[in-house]
Amino acid sequence: MPSLRDIRRRIKSIKNTAQITKAMEMVAASRMRRAQLRVTSARPYSETMRDLIRELASTVGSSAGADLHSLLVQRPIDTVGVVLFTTDRGLCGALNTNVIRRATELILQQEHPVELITVGRKGQEFMARRGHKLLGTYINVGDRPTYDDIIPIARVVLDSYNAGIMDRCYLVYPQFINTLTQRPHVEQVLPLQGGETDGKSADYIFEPDPQGILEELLPRFVEVQIYQALLETLASQYSAQMIAMRNATDNAKELVDTLSLTYNKARQAAITGEVTEIASAAEAMAAATR
Repeated sequence: MPSLRDIRRRIKSIKNTAQITKAMEMVAASRMRRAQLRVTSARPYSETMRDLIRELASTVGSSAGADLHSLLVQRPIDTVGVVLFTTDRGLCGALNTNVIRRATELILQQEHPVELITVGRKGQEFMARRGHKLLGTYINVGDRPTYDDIIPIARVVLDSYNAGIMDRCYLVYPQFINTLTQRPHVEQVLPLQGGETDGKSADYIFEPDPQGILEELLPRFVEVQIYQALLETLASQYSAQMIAMRNATDNAKELVDTLSLTYNKARQAAITGEVTEIASAAEAMAAATR
């Protein structure tokens, strides 16, 4: 059984750890609120832009003699691209593990070679350890990424697709559902699925013409999808981190309570032993004087 000094030392160490995890929980909670607000604010724009792309593609596709944009053409698949979004740091529970597992499943399902692009240090390190060749990798994007921060990622994706390096591209990222739930999500970003409408066609008037607008809007839409995936990743990261640090703090408190009980029992046993020794000594001295 450990000594009282060892138990006291361990209790102190765990209390210090609990203070650290509590502080990290509070920091993650403050960042989580901003990240959640940004991702929920960006979703309507992304969804409206998707509807507009579908309407434009439907209008252009129904025009006689009009050629589909290269980002809409379904061509034979020789190589598949996967853009994997993870976090730069750990302490996020199973968030990165689940996303990487989903990306690995997607890669194994492909019947063609896969080109990988990673956003986040955890995905980069995992794929590099597994011997995957990375077409591009991006780390330290920051806690408050701007639209300009994803332009290099989008350029690599678009240039690789236009050059024939990849014929289909997927985004794999943790989709933010709520504070307690983040799900790995796979989304095909290229070629764009723009030829189908949901039957609720709006009465748009396009100037100068649908073809010209589609030419300008399609690359922007790819950038928006990548930016949305990055925002989803950040919101998921801080939500998972807050929950993980809260659980760590609660576990530390339970461990302190258990060790305190053990300490009190050991201290009581030591006191009882000392009292027994004193009583035995007193009896022995009394017996000696008789």
